[in-house]
Amino acid sequence: MLCILMKMLPFTLSFLFAALSLLSAKPPNIVIIMGDDMGFSDIGCYGGEIQTPTLDKLAANGLRFTQFYNAARCCPTRASLLSGMYQHQAGIGLMTGDSKLPGYRGELGRDVVSIAEALGAGGYRNYMSGKWHVTRHVRPQGPKDNWPLQRGFDKFYGTIIGAGSFFDPATLCRGNTFITPENDKEYQPDIYYYTDAISDNAVTFLKEHAEESPDKPVFLYLPYTTAHWPMHALPKDIAKYKGKYDGGYDPVRAARFKRVKEMGLVKDSVKLSNRPDDWERASNKEWEIRNMEVYAAMIDNMDQGIGRVVAEFKRQGTLDNTLIFYLQDNGACAEGFGRYKSKRPYRTDYKPLGKDGFQTKIWPPMQTRDGRPVRNGPDVMAGPADSFTGVSRGWANVSNTPFREYKHFAHEGGISTPLVAYWPKGIDPSLHGKLDHQPGHLIDLMPTCLDVAGIPHPKEFEGHKIQPLEGVSLSPAFHGKKLGRKDALYFDHHLNGAIRDGQWKLVRYGEAGRDAKVRPWELFDMDKDRSETNNLAKELPEKVKELEAKWEEWAVRAKVKPWPWKLK
Repeated sequence: MLCILMKMLPFTLSFLFAALSLLSAKPPNIVIIMGDDMGFSDIGCYGGEIQTPTLDKLAANGLRFTQFYNAARCCPTRASLLSGMYQHQAGIGLMTGDSKLPGYRGELGRDVVSIAEALGAGGYRNYMSGKWHVTRHVRPQGPKDNWPLQRGFDKFYGTIIGAGSFFDPATLCRGNTFITPENDKEYQPDIYYYTDAISDNAVTFLKEHAEESPDKPVFLYLPYTTAHWPMHALPKDIAKYKGKYDGGYDPVRAARFKRVKEMGLVKDSVKLSNRPDDWERASNKEWEIRNMEVYAAMIDNMDQGIGRVVAEFKRQGTLDNTLIFYLQDNGACAEGFGRYKSKRPYRTDYKPLGKDGFQTKIWPPMQTRDGRPVRNGPDVMAGPADSFTGVSRGWANVSNTPFREYKHFAHEGGISTPLVAYWPKGIDPSLHGKLDHQPGHLIDLMPTCLDVAGIPHPKEFEGHKIQPLEGVSLSPAFHGKKLGRKDALYFDHHLNGAIRDGQWKLVRYGEAGRDAKVRPWELFDMDKDRSETNNLAKELPEKVKELEAKWEEWAVRAKVKPWPWKLK
């Protein structure tokens, strides 16, 4: 008996040491980085020609998801990401206006907790630098009950609204206080550029954390406004892309399509979707080329800033136990906002705002801080503060290679995003640089964060009953295992609806508003036709009925219905 006990002793001690190690292990730092209005193939590790060495390195030493989905638009995506719920359940099914219906209040609801609130209850320190966009209250005086510091974040630098000048961002805040680039005592760079400011302030928060709370794990939320209109970038970054896009849409799109296939991001059977615009018919070609050069420069600058954030974790010796996610809020943007010449002469009597003056009109601003008029469309080349334009539908189609449609739509070009996951201590080394083809959704990010942190999702929070989470943890994929999903994935925005159930996707176009209507459902086999070029709805009507019934049941349960408009 003694011999048996002696033989078992090493194994028993080994087990005890392992258990103690797990109990004493510090939860990982968690970082969620999000780009804005960018396409599936824009960054290098997803087939793009734009220089993104930081993201490429994270992907090479992490895991890439090839079928990850967002909510097709800025604020619905943010509501879903922050809450772990479908956006209507979180209160922002449309935008930030209040339609007086449960799914369309334009505010992040109190029957959900934010990732920061949940992680904070479990001992994390929470920092945010970037774009908020989940409240309708955007004035300096508030109300501020749905601003970042009131939703779980310990420190915040960024903007409350969804877009604006990169050289003079409207609704810029530090904490709960509106500031301007000129009167912010804590950040005075030689040249103010919002993307740099988001990155630099994130680094500052991390440095302060190392001094103030080194024993606590970090949650850092880093939602950039890159590359949302307006096309603003620094000259040094624009110069890198001079001549890169002189050949127009087709050569860039063809090269990306080849790379996404070579990388295995889509199957060989996938076809390239139809392009909407002919480069030969494009007017103002020099202006269009410049728009894409600036777009690329914006993304390049964001990657540089992400590099500084990663370097700070490395400097502190905590990078190995830091889980970093990178994704995008919707597909590339085909909106015409800012692309047309003003019908009226530009005013020349603007006065400088001064260091304390706020922009009075922000969509778009009418003037620069120093008093120049802001010009739209081909009147001015993109890049500087006195320009305000979008990149174009043709280039957005390139960004979404190889998919159909854009931001706003439930087709793949609207809802597909890269998802890079990096975590040296948490992702199996054999999976580094590999792809995971399981469908995933924004609703999965919060369950993943809570899972790896070892923190339960609360049933009640600050006196409010909390809805149970919709998503599943992605952590099984970090070890090559299947996700525990038991339901389909669902989509709705502006009546653009979809359901992704295994290999099948049912999707339709919708037109919201006074004359609201929907078009017939389309059916696609995503195993063979990810770019949605072969509609099988007429061939498989029973499958359409089956998936439509599931979508309708979800739409009622998830507060998509009742809609704030009547269908004709």
